[in-house]
Amino acid sequence: MFAAIGEFTARRRKWVVVAAVVFTLFAGVWGTGVFGSFTGGAGFDDPSSESVQADKVLEGPLGRESNDLIVLYESDKSGQSVDEFGPAVKAALDAVPREGIERLDSFWQPGAQGADAYVSKDRDQTYVTVQFTSDNDQDQVELLTEIEDRFAAEGTDVRFGGVAAMTQQVNALTGSDIARAEMLSVPLLLLLLVLIFRSAIAALLPLAVGTFVALGSFVVLRVLTMFTEISSTVINVITILALGLAIDYALFMVSRYRDELRAGADVDEAVRRATATAGRTVAFSGLAVAISFAGLIVFPSRFLSSMGYAAVAVVTFAVVGSLFLLPALLRYTGHSIDKWRIPLPGGKKERPAKPENQGAWYRTAHAVMRKPLISSFLIVAALVGLGAPLLGVNWARPGEWVLPSGADAKVVSKDLGSEFPTNPGRIMTTVVRFDGEADRDATSAYAARLGEVDGVASATPTAFSGDDARVTIRYTPDPMSTDAGDMVRDIRATEAPPGAQTLTTGMPASRVDIVGMIGERLPWMALFVAVVSFLVLFLAFGSLLLPLKSVVLNLLSLLATFGAIKWIFQDGHLSGLLGFEPIGAVDANFPVLVVAIAFGLAMDYEVFLLSRVREEWEISGDPIESMALGLQRSAKIITSAALLLVVVVGGFMTSSILFMKMIGVGLVIAVIVDATIVRGLLVPATMALLGSKAWWAPAPLARWWSRFNLSESSAPPPPAEPTAARAEALR
Repeated sequence: MFAAIGEFTARRRKWVVVAAVVFTLFAGVWGTGVFGSFTGGAGFDDPSSESVQADKVLEGPLGRESNDLIVLYESDKSGQSVDEFGPAVKAALDAVPREGIERLDSFWQPGAQGADAYVSKDRDQTYVTVQFTSDNDQDQVELLTEIEDRFAAEGTDVRFGGVAAMTQQVNALTGSDIARAEMLSVPLLLLLLVLIFRSAIAALLPLAVGTFVALGSFVVLRVLTMFTEISSTVINVITILALGLAIDYALFMVSRYRDELRAGADVDEAVRRATATAGRTVAFSGLAVAISFAGLIVFPSRFLSSMGYAAVAVVTFAVVGSLFLLPALLRYTGHSIDKWRIPLPGGKKERPAKPENQGAWYRTAHAVMRKPLISSFLIVAALVGLGAPLLGVNWARPGEWVLPSGADAKVVSKDLGSEFPTNPGRIMTTVVRFDGEADRDATSAYAARLGEVDGVASATPTAFSGDDARVTIRYTPDPMSTDAGDMVRDIRATEAPPGAQTLTTGMPASRVDIVGMIGERLPWMALFVAVVSFLVLFLAFGSLLLPLKSVVLNLLSLLATFGAIKWIFQDGHLSGLLGFEPIGAVDANFPVLVVAIAFGLAMDYEVFLLSRVREEWEISGDPIESMALGLQRSAKIITSAALLLVVVVGGFMTSSILFMKMIGVGLVIAVIVDATIVRGLLVPATMALLGSKAWWAPAPLARWWSRFNLSESSAPPPPAEPTAARAEALR
């Protein structure tokens, strides 16, 4: 089947390339309009959670009490007090349009708080709180963008905080971060491709396919926004993932094509063979990655589920681009694939290649396979040791902490917590739903009980409407701390008024709900990904033991990654080098995304490696030699692909948004660990332990696979027993 695809695209190469160019131009014009098509907001919350249910009630007659925007004023002259710059602030506030604003409270219109709450302890700062009529974060950002200039007051420095400002600032930084990451990664990618291929033409082909797929991903995302709400945050991960996967797949195809030419095949035959072998591997690898992302659909939060939908579509697009566009480009390139040689240190001519049985990876494989049990034990112990820090992890949810230190929303949050008697951003709400008319006395008694909970500064009934009552809670702990989580659980455990139900919302409550949702669904996602990946690997290789081994090894790689991320971001190690401020927590969405991306990439490299091992096994039937030769022949491609992917996702490491930096660092660690320690050391050791049983399947399944598998190999079946020399080595 894959050979037929190669033949077709090579024969119809003109139309394939013309269609790709037209589509790329279309994607550059229409597809980039996706940035204005996201209507789902960030979408981190679980729609069925208690906090979201409370928010829905507060959208009705009861109303919200929330400080969506906090504007902080300070004189631009040292030593001035609010008494001096206050009149300019009041004049500016009087001119702020009230359309879309439910409430605007300040020192001059203090609302529920006393006027002194709005003045800092040193009387050199004051703040204003704004509640918008809409609770949709996208609507709030749009309104803030329209009116923020109106808050300017002569002689003052103005900073914007609160959820609306935080969202606006994250959105602004996201665009600049993507642009910076691309400016850094694309030239470096081209340089590395030149170093890998030593030919400008060979280097440009993966980059061309990567550009086609990356721009095409915008079209995919825009089409998806027509049918479902897509979180505005997916664009960060999807575009870079599309570029990385497309280059990975193209690298594998181009390398195999060059190998076929060097083996004496003509151009048409080289295209056919490359698509039949490497194309088959790309298809199974893409299927494994897509399955990993499909696991995100089990999560109810819009951020994770829309990431799943978008990623599956984009990965599929990357596979299609690699299987159809690339063979056409290879056929046009022909023998010129090695032209435009790049002079590198060491002379104009390449040194003769060493025999494969003298290669470094071949020798490494044999080294670990001589004592496979000890090698496996030591490597597994090292990976488990790297994962040990995960035991003390504290999970968080996105907030202003994701912003860089100098960002307005982060500075405002710090100043409100340290310079003012109360922090207006630390508000929670409990909705009390009675069976009949709301009981004011029972609500007051309930509020008094809430006031005794550790961390609660005050709890006050603030609104009644029909059967419902609203209790506003002011709290003191950092909303991402373990103390805040304990406080939320104590609040929810507090006895409700007789015949009433209570629902609590607010940032700490939302965090508890998100962490709970992810903790509940992540095992199911992991099970889904593991089972379906098991089936994909069985279809690829016809073995039952290999898929099981691969899943276990991938989980060990993920464990090491999670432990390292906790050690870096929660504990603060390397914070100076990486340029971030630790918050004592790790974002709860991180393990889900890394499971999806890193597990998929690990399966990617596993299929690349085992495809080569399988080819050798079909020729010799020698499990040790086939493993060593398979590693030697695929290691350069796997490590090159990993290096290129590190460059692509490493762009996240430069992000000023801590959440993106966390993903970048995590993926870099996961890729490096998997492509070196796991693929280069642990896989050979475990394959030696399994021996010829690695390719075992029950007879009925083996017959079924032999009849229906998608293998394009024409090699004879493996002998029943390994060669005598290697059998001796197995003893």
